[in-house]
Amino acid sequence: MSPAPARTCLVKICGLSTPETLEAAIAAGADQIGLVHFPKSPRHVDLALGAALSRQARGRTERVVLLVDPDDALVDAVIEALDPDWLQLHGRESPERVAALRTRIGRPVMKALGIATADDLARAAGYATSSDRLLYDAKPAPGAVLPGGNGHAFDWSLLAGAGRDDPFMLSGGLTSETVAEAVAITAAQAVDVSSGVESAPGVKDPDRIAAFVAAAKAAAGGETTAGTAASAAQIAPAARRA
Repeated sequence: MSPAPARTCLVKICGLSTPETLEAAIAAGADQIGLVHFPKSPRHVDLALGAALSRQARGRTERVVLLVDPDDALVDAVIEALDPDWLQLHGRESPERVAALRTRIGRPVMKALGIATADDLARAAGYATSSDRLLYDAKPAPGAVLPGGNGHAFDWSLLAGAGRDDPFMLSGGLTSETVAEAVAITAAQAVDVSSGVESAPGVKDPDRIAAFVAAAKAAAGGETTAGTAASAAQIAPAARRA
């Protein structure tokens, strides 16, 4: 009997805003890069810069654009300018809104959900069919300006042994020092980091990016560079949209 294939972990570096740090993420073996279009965020990129960074990454890694409660006009403008592989919704979008945008843009949609308690996790069921992937992030404090990227973790044990068949992405307070523990507890097949690879809010650090990707891949038994294509394919949606 041949041995079971090693479990791999998809890694997303979110909130990139310079050509140099984007290049560092690709060189480190990131499976996805995230571009944030949300003016309140220190990681915000406008359409012109976002388009340039997206072109730089095209064909080298998957490109994700993050929006917060966007209207149709903004979605259309961002999709036209950045042509991302994924749309990430990080606001209070309902399952119906997520489904409508998924149909509108004809490409995969990731929905981020803030988690603090088991009740928050239970909400995920409503998004199971409207999104292609769920991202579990730490729930922001009441009145917080940013819906994510705050450097806070939640209780990972909430995800342990929950019996979910669909892959999810884990985010919230992850660093190269904590990602192995997070993957071990949750069995996450994908992880997302932003503030955990920064030297200051919005300032990505190439060394921290490389350390995080290596730690995440090692935690799941994957490889840092050669295994990225297989990792991405493993947890891609069953029916990808063009």
